[in-house]
Amino acid sequence: MNSFEPDLINPDLSDEELLQRLNGETAQLPWKELESHFARGVVVRVDSELDLIDVAVSFTRDDRDSVETLMSEGKIARATDDDAMRWSEQQSTFWAIVVAPWVLIQELK
Repeated sequence: MNSFEPDLINPDLSDEELLQRLNGETAQLPWKELESHFARGVVVRVDSELDLIDVAVSFTRDDRDSVETLMSEGKIARATDDDAMRWSEQQSTFWAIVVAPWVLIQELK
């Protein structure tokens, strides 16, 4: 079992509680630790311009309008095979958070 499997986060928490909880659930991980999640098709890459926690809040709260807008703008998307190959070759490291069933990642530069 992968060590990066936090508890489910209650979407009914207050905004402050949710932000604190999500912030505490983030981790810096190398791509190698995220590959199994990619194989399951649940890795979502988040543009570096965005705040990873804000995106996680949108996913947790099931804010479809925000998520769909970000997707249509290309600021979030499921990781592709090309992404995975590049990250593997570059030995990339990410900020990552699980918002079940998704794993949101943001590459560290």
